[in-house]
Amino acid sequence: MRWIVGAMAVALGMAALHAMPALASPDVGEVPPDYLGKTPKGEEIRISEHRGKVLVVTFWASWCPHCRRQFPVLDALQQHIDPSQLRVVVVNFKEDTPTYRAILRQARDSAVTWTHDRSGAVSDAYGVNSVPHTFVIDKAGLVANVSRGYSADSIQAFGAVIDELLAEPPPNEDPPAAEPVASFAPGA
Repeated sequence: MRWIVGAMAVALGMAALHAMPALASPDVGEVPPDYLGKTPKGEEIRISEHRGKVLVVTFWASWCPHCRRQFPVLDALQQHIDPSQLRVVVVNFKEDTPTYRAILRQARDSAVTWTHDRSGAVSDAYGVNSVPHTFVIDKAGLVANVSRGYSADSIQAFGAVIDELLAEPPPNEDPPAAEPVASFAPGA
């Protein structure tokens, strides 16, 4: 009898959880949730600490074929553009710790910043329920672009967004005098 009561309590709890509305994904022009998780070295990644640079935040999983195709583009982006101008943050989406550690071993030479969202708290705050789900954050800390999924056809448009944001002056500052800005446009 006890197990029936326990099973009913679990079922009711699950039903209530599914009835809860999912958090909405931040839209272009909105302030996104600040916290992106911790790196393997324990650094807390917060958008507010990167004001003045462009951030690319992507929610990613090893089992996702589109994520695996997107990753080399993100890694090349970070390798090509100085971290003082741009930071790529890859948020591992709800994978267990052994899987996350295996990914880190495979990507040990990668230039991107990794965080682990095992519990789903960060992805839930962003309204992410599928991957890849990518947010580009401008120098003022606002969402400048949101994309779901990945295709080779989207690379050029993505590069144009990044180039445009990198060319903008930092918030509340004059543009630098004749300093070239790194470009991520294909062929650059």
